[in-house]
Amino acid sequence: MLGAIGAMRSYRRGPKRMGRRRRTMQHSSNRSGRLAVASLLALGVVLAGAWTPASAQQPITLSIIDVAGDLASVQVILDNYKKAFPNKVKEIKIQRAPAPELPAKIKAQQDAGRVDINLILTGQDAGSVLGANNQLIKLFPTYNKLFPKDELNEEGKALQDEGEGFLLPSVVNAGGPVFIYNPKKVEKPPKTADELLAWAKANPGKFIYARPANSGPGRSILAGMPWILKDKNPKDPEKGWDKAWAYLKELGKYIEYYPTGTLFTLREFANEQRWMIAGIMEWDMKPRAEGVIPPDAKITILENTTFVIDGHYWAIPKGVPQNEIDVILDLMKFMRRVDQQVLTYKAFIGPSIKAATLDKAPADIQKYVKEFWRPEYNEIGTKWKTTPQLGIKPLTYAMDRWDREVGAAQIKK
Repeated sequence: MLGAIGAMRSYRRGPKRMGRRRRTMQHSSNRSGRLAVASLLALGVVLAGAWTPASAQQPITLSIIDVAGDLASVQVILDNYKKAFPNKVKEIKIQRAPAPELPAKIKAQQDAGRVDINLILTGQDAGSVLGANNQLIKLFPTYNKLFPKDELNEEGKALQDEGEGFLLPSVVNAGGPVFIYNPKKVEKPPKTADELLAWAKANPGKFIYARPANSGPGRSILAGMPWILKDKNPKDPEKGWDKAWAYLKELGKYIEYYPTGTLFTLREFANEQRWMIAGIMEWDMKPRAEGVIPPDAKITILENTTFVIDGHYWAIPKGVPQNEIDVILDLMKFMRRVDQQVLTYKAFIGPSIKAATLDKAPADIQKYVKEFWRPEYNEIGTKWKTTPQLGIKPLTYAMDRWDREVGAAQIKK
């Protein structure tokens, strides 16, 4: 605007003065051009360290690995993003793997200098190990403005804190532990830790839970039992879990084996090989809704239970090219939109964004969730407290120690 006004003033002075000023203006113009180029170069240096939305570049292939079952919640979001932005994503490739195998798989690619996986969908198990190994790009505080913490619900905030900057929460709920039982086989479900142990002893082989490093319900027992037993320090598995370690070892005497995945426990429960299994909210409601376990299955919640928050994360491994990082950051932002987050209710784990309440979900999803909801879950936050899962280092320690001292030779793939 100022340049246009100046030009108009020169025109009004007439042609006699224009000749005198042309050389001066040319010199000034050349000098201004050099200054403009220098300024742009300097600005480029500054902007190189900042994130800008993915725009003018070739669309990328999203190469995703899911070790947590997160796709059940977010596959629709990935598809929606690809449909909305074909200029950013040309293809989505997906692979699945057991959580304990992921760190070694990523390390092999990083050591080779070629990281083919550019987006990780993980639970707290593999996420904690990858973070502890420093194999992930640290998202926070670098991208605090892109992903404001205030957008998260309380469970989402706890999940982000647990991730120690490496992990972005995608979906979350209050978790567990709860104990799913067959009412035809279990007439009097246990209400205390002592009663659970007595029941397992009286019914050897009829209770089962999966290895914690492979299973959300398994981790819920591991991290939840110190609260139930009122251990010295439920947040310190090394020095504060004397009661929990002793209890889990004793309980293990009456468990036939520990499978490497929650699905194995659900199948054996469905065919009545097991009468009681470990559960969390997601793995109680979803299997009933999908017919994996009988719809009349019941739950019991032990006295002194504190629900250990469960959820899934998105993460980017180190070594991913910057052009791919830019698109994935944009996808992460899209994933947090309310209209996308409400779609995750259908998988019974739910949004990490506080504005994405159930009443904003499509009517069919609202009806679906309400059909399989339990009244016991309405008491979470009142009768039952909640707590974040262990941080990266203590959770890694707890899972490793469980493998050595509790699971040992009883882990079965």
